[in-house]
Amino acid sequence: MGYFWWWYVDPFGSPATSIKPAAAGGVWPAVVWDVATFSLFALHHSVLARTGLKAAVSRLLSPDLERPLYIWVSSVLFFLVCWGWRDVPGVIWSAGTWWPPLFGLQLAGVVLSAMAARRLSLVDVTGFRGAGQAGQASPVITDGLYRFVRHPLYFAWMLIVWPAPEMTATRLVFAATSTLYLVIAIPFEERDLVRTMGAPYEQYRRQSPWKVIPYVY
Repeated sequence: MGYFWWWYVDPFGSPATSIKPAAAGGVWPAVVWDVATFSLFALHHSVLARTGLKAAVSRLLSPDLERPLYIWVSSVLFFLVCWGWRDVPGVIWSAGTWWPPLFGLQLAGVVLSAMAARRLSLVDVTGFRGAGQAGQASPVITDGLYRFVRHPLYFAWMLIVWPAPEMTATRLVFAATSTLYLVIAIPFEERDLVRTMGAPYEQYRRQSPWKVIPYVY
């Protein structure tokens, strides 16, 4: 993620220069390349997160290695996505002297991301559970930010990538592609959460009906 922030702030913020030489071929070749590259990461990130495949990997390796393998392969793929991202020429909007409100929204996204992540177990996020502890279900989180939306980390992500004071076409493609992935992935993710946690998660969905954006979605 630290590597991504550097790319988002610096190369992604360049309005017309070429991050990768092939971007000189035009807008659409760069867009197609970027979407395809992110899709490879998304396929791994979603497909290998499904319950059936996780069980298969656990049988093939071991339950203790399933989560670390998933996390570290995802991290490497995301690193490659950032490294291989191609510049899309153009600027969609530039806030100029009105940049503080937009930057404030981005900063709020960073703060909300940290607040939501604090409610998760670090060992679950990184995959470093102790031997024999893999596969133990975590309790459903229903307080804090999770009272308002079921996926506050996704809401925070959207706040970070969308209200850029200088929205270059490169940033726009990344924001749109990553947001579309989240929207597509949520139903599959929640289906697995229901399978794993059962009735408590079903009850939580009824208590917190909004997935990402309160009163909208």
